[in-house]
Amino acid sequence: MWTIPKPRYKNCNSLDTRDEAEIAVNIGGVRLVLDGDVLNRYPESRLAELINCSTLNYDVIYSLCDDYDPGKKEFYFDRDPDAFRCIIDVYYFGEIHIKRGICPICFIKEMEFWKIHQSYLDECCKSYLTEKEEELAEIANKVKLILDDLDGDPSVYRSARCLKFLWKLMEKPESSLPARVIAIASFLFVLVSSVVMCVGTIPEVQVEDEEGDLVEHPMLEAIETVCIGWFTVEYLLRFMSCPNKLHFFLSFMNIIDFMAIMPFYVVLTLTYLGTAMMDLAKVQQAVQALRIMRVARIFKLARHSSGLQTLTYALKRSFKELGLLLMYMGIGIFVFSALGYTIEQSHPETLFSSIPQSFWWAIITMTTVGYGDIYPKTTLGKCNAAISFLCGVIAIALPIHPIINNFVIFYNKQTVLETAAKHKLELMELQSSEDSLMKAKRKCGAAGALESSMRTSRSDNCIPLLEESTRTLKSKNYCSETESF
Repeated sequence: MWTIPKPRYKNCNSLDTRDEAEIAVNIGGVRLVLDGDVLNRYPESRLAELINCSTLNYDVIYSLCDDYDPGKKEFYFDRDPDAFRCIIDVYYFGEIHIKRGICPICFIKEMEFWKIHQSYLDECCKSYLTEKEEELAEIANKVKLILDDLDGDPSVYRSARCLKFLWKLMEKPESSLPARVIAIASFLFVLVSSVVMCVGTIPEVQVEDEEGDLVEHPMLEAIETVCIGWFTVEYLLRFMSCPNKLHFFLSFMNIIDFMAIMPFYVVLTLTYLGTAMMDLAKVQQAVQALRIMRVARIFKLARHSSGLQTLTYALKRSFKELGLLLMYMGIGIFVFSALGYTIEQSHPETLFSSIPQSFWWAIITMTTVGYGDIYPKTTLGKCNAAISFLCGVIAIALPIHPIINNFVIFYNKQTVLETAAKHKLELMELQSSEDSLMKAKRKCGAAGALESSMRTSRSDNCIPLLEESTRTLKSKNYCSETESF
């Protein structure tokens, strides 16, 4: 048990204090003794209403608390004691602070229960509450979009429903089992094509063509063709089912997908145009450049990894920090390369022929790489290199923490979003199963009631009537047979 201390001042909110009795409250198992004069500073609050409950009936008392012990004169509340310790501060200091570790949304509900207005929150906690509310609203909107994508609209035409189903099949792996299978297959094709591209450059695996040049093995080319065929079909299906074609072309991931398949068809076109054209040196260089662009298909893995997507989004949001890093590095490179060139000019075997050439030395020194192809030979030049090294380490380390912090924040948001969507889907499936079970029970109950009523009606009314009609029919048949005989 802990007791709230007596107030250090007598008046608050322009109310005259009275010598009110103390009341005992039990908040979630924690017993507190509160002074009535303090609680009367906010007469509209629930705690202030408890002071005048001693003269009222028990119905009023139980409307304000969960339980009441007349012997101890103690009010019981099944509420959070940690949140209550924060809320009680408003009676002493006129403001409330939310402690870290307490859910702000639950804290607001606690304030509403104790009838304390949100205006008593301090500004720092208001901003924290607003941030959490916006985050929850964003998560709720994204979950709603996910659920809207997963739910079909029966009011649209059949072709539109088919396109929507195809879109979910290609873009929403969590929507169904076939969508997951397609996502896994696409992931494997990306890995296989990347491995084939790397293995195809090994001289021991390559074969000689008619002119004696080393080219890729025909088996690797066949695997490459199959992978490109899969990527092409996947790209076309996603384009056909996309509801917004312009957004599809401007999407970064779709640009990556196009760059992954475009070199294959360009090289194929140039190859079949004729050998005369392929003899041109510029065309051969273009073909080699297009083959290098096949490296872009490794970025297709980001489509199937939420972590890579979160990293990309975090880098976008860290544009200011990255710009600050580039500015620091640019200034340092310019200053130290100019100093290095000026200092090393006095040495007869200097490697710093110009300031632009010194840029390379400054870059590899400030980034702590240090190839050793260009290095200072004078003592003053070595001191300049040491200072540039230290400045480079400091400049790189400064924006790292904000970038990592942004990544952690967005990754946690993505995790919360996926968890919320998963729980929502599980809840919907559970609710649908319960609804179907209730419908089945109602059908079984209705069938049982119908059967029992039919059984009752047969036993009471129908069976005698049927027996009488049967006897009548038999007698008629017997008479007709007798007459014919």
